[in-house]
Amino acid sequence: MDQISTSAAYGSVLSSLMAGEQTQFQISQQISSGQQASDLKGYGGNAETLTAMQAANTQVGGYISQTQAVGAQLSLQDSALQEVAGAGTGAREAIANVLAAGDGSTLMGSLQTYLQTAVSGLNSTYNGQYLFSGGQSNTAPVNVSTMAGLAAAPSIASVFQNGPLQTTSQIDPNTNIPTGFQASQVATPLFTALQNIAAYAQANGPFTGPLTAAQSSFLQSQLSTFDTVNQGLTDVVAQNGQMQSQVAAAQTNLTSQQTMLTGLIGDVTNADLAKATVNLQQAQLSIQASEQVLTTLKSSSLLNLLSPTGVA
Repeated sequence: MDQISTSAAYGSVLSSLMAGEQTQFQISQQISSGQQASDLKGYGGNAETLTAMQAANTQVGGYISQTQAVGAQLSLQDSALQEVAGAGTGAREAIANVLAAGDGSTLMGSLQTYLQTAVSGLNSTYNGQYLFSGGQSNTAPVNVSTMAGLAAAPSIASVFQNGPLQTTSQIDPNTNIPTGFQASQVATPLFTALQNIAAYAQANGPFTGPLTAAQSSFLQSQLSTFDTVNQGLTDVVAQNGQMQSQVAAAQTNLTSQQTMLTGLIGDVTNADLAKATVNLQQAQLSIQASEQVLTTLKSSSLLNLLSPTGVA
């Protein structure tokens, strides 16, 4: 004998049908987005851990951006310092060549060229700000560009307009390193050596032809001075290189951390698409079963068992 369906049976089947449709929707969202949930509530007990990992990943990403910017600055700084160091080496070679030739006609022109090269390097900019400004980033740190101007300067300190600050950069949560130089810090010995030659020429006559014994003796004494100057410039270039290496190492470490955190976050958030596909099929089968039961309940309703005349 057919059983008569009740409202309780209908309610149970409808609840199962709605639950199956909700499950199907959620799984479809997982498959389309590749994520297990669309908000933190969907991760239940893992929500707090996920939030902490995402915050750490964001912080690491910020430091990576910082090290990239610092690395770019140090790269340009290296080029500028190499330019200044090259000027010092060139000036020393110019003096040696004049002594070898016994003729000083080309000396001041050569030194003028190397002075301009050094000034160009020291007045280099990065993102519109002077690299060697010591905090006065909108003011060119060197205000002289000729040997005559250098000779006329009341002091070497007066040709530099940089401030006293040394740039530092934080390259990871626990590390701050100096990443800047002041123009006066880099080039005071070089400019002093060049000023000495310009002042000698003003006081004793220009280097316009064959060298006198006094001129030769003076220039010979300057070779050792420029050796010391150039060693100092080489040391500054090396310091900048060490900074570059430290920043590059920090960036490598941070990138590894970011890769690890991204993987851990993915372990929590990424949907298992193969499993989700199986679950979707099961949810669809559940919906179909509920629909069939609902159809059966409708067909076994008391109204369907009563005759049109009201007689069973």
